[in-house]
Amino acid sequence: MSSPAVPPTPGAPEKAAVRSMFDRIAPRYDLLNRVLSAGTDVRWRRRAVDLLDLPPGSRVLDLCTGTADLLIEALGRDAGSTGLGVDLSHAMLRLGAGKLDRGGLARRACLAGGDAERLPVGDALFDGALVAFGIRNVGEPLAALREVHRTLRPGGRFVVLEFATPKGLLGRAYRVYFSRILPGVGGLVSGDRSAYAYLPASVARFPTAERFAHLMEEAGFTAVQWRLLTGGIACLHRGERAR
Repeated sequence: MSSPAVPPTPGAPEKAAVRSMFDRIAPRYDLLNRVLSAGTDVRWRRRAVDLLDLPPGSRVLDLCTGTADLLIEALGRDAGSTGLGVDLSHAMLRLGAGKLDRGGLARRACLAGGDAERLPVGDALFDGALVAFGIRNVGEPLAALREVHRTLRPGGRFVVLEFATPKGLLGRAYRVYFSRILPGVGGLVSGDRSAYAYLPASVARFPTAERFAHLMEEAGFTAVQWRLLTGGIACLHRGERAR
């Protein structure tokens, strides 16, 4: 008899638990992203790639790539670009590989299993890097930020898209949705309520936009800036590796 699934601990997620959770929800992950955000997640990813603003022919790293939506968006902007997506979940990577193949992008992209805190790549290889809704699932975000910094060429840019907690009336409505509605809908569609109870808890414990900007600077990034999206439901950060 297999042991019951154990959800990761928000704020200090264990790698094995994170991998297991995303492997379990992978078959319904894209569908739930569209449903639970009413398609807003697609627009947020486009904004992230807009902010990265890389020149033609760039090499891109997509951290915590999941099913490769962000990597696909980035590669679709320029036929000469290439990219690598890294993720702990092999089930997610299999789905991402299928999407890259169907989109005619498989020759320009590679997907690899790997730990964000110990990336399986050399130094100064990429012109830009991205991560969407993944950095809060990393046990040591600062370690992951330092790893991304290491892999960027001088002048390379890094954009982080992550959930945030809005303030005021919107914030109250958002917390009700996140804590009461989202786990039920996510659990019903995915069959794993614990994974979608983990989501709001992990967002609540994630650093504020200001604190995360300081973490990026601590990791070595310069010219760090951030902007809130959709009334503060999500946030974009951008930093650079000094030339």
